Amino acid sequence: MLRGVSKHFGDHAAVREVDLDIARGEFFTMLGPSGSGKTTLLRLIAGFEVPDAGSISLRGVDVTNRPPYQRGVNTVFQDYALFPHFTVAGNVAYGLRVRKVARSERESRVRAALEMVRMTEFADRKPAQLSGGQRQRVALARAIVNEPEVLLLDEPLGALDLKLRQEMQVELKRIQRQIGITFIYVTHDQEEALTMSDRLAVFRDGQIEQIGHPVDVYEQPATEFVAGFVGTSNVITTQHGRAVLRPEKVELSTGSVAADREGAAGHVADVAYLGMVTRYTVQLDDGRLITAVQQNRSTDGEHGRFAPGDVVTASWNVADAFPLKTMSATEIQ
Repeated sequence: MLRGVSKHFGDHAAVREVDLDIARGEFFTMLGPSGSGKTTLLRLIAGFEVPDAGSISLRGVDVTNRPPYQRGVNTVFQDYALFPHFTVAGNVAYGLRVRKVARSERESRVRAALEMVRMTEFADRKPAQLSGGQRQRVALARAIVNEPEVLLLDEPLGALDLKLRQEMQVELKRIQRQIGITFIYVTHDQEEALTMSDRLAVFRDGQIEQIGHPVDVYEQPATEFVAGFVGTSNVITTQHGRAVLRPEKVELSTGSVAADREGAAGHVADVAYLGMVTRYTVQLDDGRLITAVQQNRSTDGEHGRFAPGDVVTASWNVADAFPLKTMSATEIQ
């Protein structure tokens, strides 16, 4: 639990009066662009930084001024921070050795941790003999073997390629569910946040812009910043004011707008093939630009029904345009 937590570096307010409650056993993600304050807040929770104001409590205990080793938390970093001269098993066992855990218990817990991250067969290898994904699994095993109350993960998948990163997203969620401890995860990757989180908080300029379930944050963004950062969005004007409309909700056709829908005529300005979907940018006759995506179901090599210059109608269900609380100069007029 965080109450009124702030942190300044010189004149810069990295974190500004943040209040946050995270449930026990929750996979909670702090999402935001670089410089939004998410990593600083993670370091405050870990005890690597001390807040200028506010308090931090873990399971009802105020740990605001406690050092990291007295907080019951462990941290997994993007660079893994493994000891190159230790074996995989030696790296995982290190924290237990420091705490003078008996050898038999230590070996049992190391074995269980390696089984959990599916690295048992690599126990005798050195980090240099492992792939990036395998090293990340070892770093995770080293963190969970100490049985922390909270596991903090600072962009741990950032150095991995796309396919491996996607695989590790699934693995991290599986492990979190299996061990049942609280994960607090920091990332700037929207897909990671949507894929793994029970809840997520979107950060901007040291403050939380919105907190909620991934579906709610994506489908019902509270502000234009959230709408633009979490996925792609169109900001449109409706009879009820400004609203966000996701590209997958927009249908393109050569007919007129149906009576139960909203929309306008225009022409295709750009077509981008993205594999699973094709993205269209449509210049409406009234001057607005709107983005639509269409799933690529055909296997005949055709990656879209429309080409640049085609005259089309863009339409959508009224209920799919979600009202926004704020406006900016970049929205569609």
